[in-house]
Amino acid sequence: MATQQDSGQQVAGGKASPDTAEAPEFTDDTVDAEEREAAHRARGTVRPITVVGNPVLHKRCRDVTEFDDGLAQLIDDMFASQRAAEGVGLAANQIGVDLRVFVYDCPDDNGVRHVGAICNPVIEDLPAERRVLDDSGEGCLSVPTAYAELARPDYAVCRGQDARGNPIAVQGTGYFARCLQHETDHLNGYLYIDRLSKRERKEALRQMAEGTPRYETVPND
Repeated sequence: MATQQDSGQQVAGGKASPDTAEAPEFTDDTVDAEEREAAHRARGTVRPITVVGNPVLHKRCRDVTEFDDGLAQLIDDMFASQRAAEGVGLAANQIGVDLRVFVYDCPDDNGVRHVGAICNPVIEDLPAERRVLDDSGEGCLSVPTAYAELARPDYAVCRGQDARGNPIAVQGTGYFARCLQHETDHLNGYLYIDRLSKRERKEALRQMAEGTPRYETVPND
């Protein structure tokens, strides 16, 4: 997912967080966020980003079944690639790997930094009273230089596994909620432009065609 600075979206301040009486079940991905991201990035190698049209982006990725050193290295490479592309979230298929894992380094609507990796993610269905839509702008590293407004719930719960295979659950508000939904979509074979109208999708692809990404991408030919 592209940075909010690029998309022109601002982190909203003063919004109350959702009721988190059940909070102990959620992973605290804010602790030592800077140090953890830096450690991943230092061990990783930057890889080029796949763009819309690459077949790996348009199919459901394979489940992660081996939680080994190879997965750990992939996650390190994803953090390095995400930072090089100045993104806030990155799915494995965005660097050409057909596995259900994404990483993120993203602020929530209160500006709190969240850092982590989720394997085999599933976005939890929300009860009606929590389904409040936010139609802020959204961008994607795999659709470089293009942005569009897209309505998504402003609260999300993502369940999956960590790099060791342990079950985890992450909750997000605002921009971070959008990131969790955006990256899970990637692993299900969908880009954010697939959720736009035909006219809006055409406009996003026009923006991409006329822009120049600041990071290395993988040619589709």
